[in-house]
Amino acid sequence: MDIAVIGATGVVGKQCLELLDSGALAGLGRVVPVASAGSAGRDLAAEYGLSLKVDEVVALDDFDPSGLDLAIFSAGAPISRELGPVVAAAGALVVDNSSAFRMDDDIPLVVPQVNPQTMATRPARGIASVPNCSTIQLVRALHPLRALGELERLIVATYQAASGGGLRGLDELAATSRAILDRAQSTGPSAGASGRFGQPLAFSLVPEIGLRDDDGISHEEHKLRREPRKILGLPGLRVAATAVRVPVVNGHAEAVHVTFDRPVDARDALDVLRAAPGLRIYGADDGYPMPRQVCASPESSALVHVGRVRADPDDPCSLLLWVVADNLVVGAALTALEIARLAAESSWA
Repeated sequence: MDIAVIGATGVVGKQCLELLDSGALAGLGRVVPVASAGSAGRDLAAEYGLSLKVDEVVALDDFDPSGLDLAIFSAGAPISRELGPVVAAAGALVVDNSSAFRMDDDIPLVVPQVNPQTMATRPARGIASVPNCSTIQLVRALHPLRALGELERLIVATYQAASGGGLRGLDELAATSRAILDRAQSTGPSAGASGRFGQPLAFSLVPEIGLRDDDGISHEEHKLRREPRKILGLPGLRVAATAVRVPVVNGHAEAVHVTFDRPVDARDALDVLRAAPGLRIYGADDGYPMPRQVCASPESSALVHVGRVRADPDDPCSLLLWVVADNLVVGAALTALEIARLAAESSWA
């Protein structure tokens, strides 16, 4: 399988290459990293310490998709919209990490552990979309709970790490945190300056991710409303979301309140969650997942962690849970590669 990674020098592109290096996708042939012209010629295998054979970085303007089997896009929606259809027309399956195509009716929005049937046939336009990072961990935790009853209502608050803002977001968090700690705000970015996150993030919280519409709902909150409906096949699911950026390097967390069409028991919820693949469940005696520990190892980063599963004392039809995952691995790179694996295992590939 000859593949390209578009956006290879970004945080998700790097994670894709590292996962490929660890054997996340079998049958690899040529691996072509693609990035901006300023990165052309870089040897990412040496930079990232990979044993995997990787071509030198190719500039976007010089990228030729001929002969490729797969292209993983992690370079933002504008590039995906422009280049994705071109690469798909050349014969490659495009797996896109951006928001460019997620809500298109003829493009599958895929979480392999939830709706693998969407990849049973080749997508009509040759493009499959990876959901938003927060959506992925949310639906992976919710899907097994459908054994208890149908989902009627979700109220979710997300606590999203700086790495969701890419390399610029990570650099900004580090620089502004250092400035505050050193009491040397004249060096580097000012701790009071707005930047990647609209407001300074260091030692604070920003209760808004993306632009707000006229009703005060942010772009990220719209994703959290729309995407689970499409993935779970529940167009009438009621969802209320509040998306918050937090001064955490990596790992998104979510506080979830889910209401069913019938009474549910927290012990039954723990049983069905423990039986689901790819989840790590924390019972009452196990503590609870936190971003730093979740992202501490490759094994942990590949799982969705669910804890603090409990009943709503005021509503027998509702449960509360705490969901944490590595937003660069589960929330992007690994899910993209798992979609590619679904395609490779299908009869149409």
